[in-house]
Amino acid sequence: MGREISEVLLEDQRLCLGAAIESSRSPLSGRPVPGYSEIVFESDLASALSRCEVGIDFSQPEGLRSTVGAFVEFRVPLVIGTTGLTPEDREFVREMGAHIPILWSPNMSLGVNLLALLAGQAARSLEGFDCEILEIHHRHKKDAPSGTALFLGEAVAQARDQALSKTGVFVRHGLTGEREPNAIGVMALRGGDVPGDHTVFFLGPGERLELTHRAESREVFARGAVRAAAFLLGRTPGFYTMADVLLSGESPGA
Repeated sequence: MGREISEVLLEDQRLCLGAAIESSRSPLSGRPVPGYSEIVFESDLASALSRCEVGIDFSQPEGLRSTVGAFVEFRVPLVIGTTGLTPEDREFVREMGAHIPILWSPNMSLGVNLLALLAGQAARSLEGFDCEILEIHHRHKKDAPSGTALFLGEAVAQARDQALSKTGVFVRHGLTGEREPNAIGVMALRGGDVPGDHTVFFLGPGERLELTHRAESREVFARGAVRAAAFLLGRTPGFYTMADVLLSGESPGA
């Protein structure tokens, strides 16, 4: 994702790359960033933050708190695209919004986040319809269902004043009995090199609505993250989401 973001920034008119952070153990450390002859991968986050106005983090959840702590210390807004966060991590990120503008999303795609808004609206409008969510990812993905599928399930559950932890159905096998009326099914397929497909089904008597998003490449996540970073510039401290970016009405090229 770092490579994708750096490539997107080469074309962006709002932001430019100020620094690229890698682990000191990475073979990339000290090497030039592709496309940027004067910028090298570095491991000193504090030094990088002293030269930057906003940051984007796509790293590992284990380093989340120390990374966020550094951004808070330097009062630099932060976009977090790191996935696999625990509920405690997510609450920590929300709390840090009291100090800096901070945005987290399990998926940085603008289309996926619009899909979540549409799914919530459909859930409110289609009373009595069953909801099922299907996601497809490449064979190397380690978790199932995807964080995005859970994000979409939570959008539907919240629109119904429910909790996905109570109404979600993630496995069906054998004699399962009839479908519970308020259940939200979330199912995963794995294979090939699919970056990510997500479909939210609403099934009612005699009709079916399908809302689908397909990511053709990881570039869509980079473009969404860059747009989110531009959105945070000049914002007051707070916890923001990609829905705020979509609903801000700001042009992507502003």
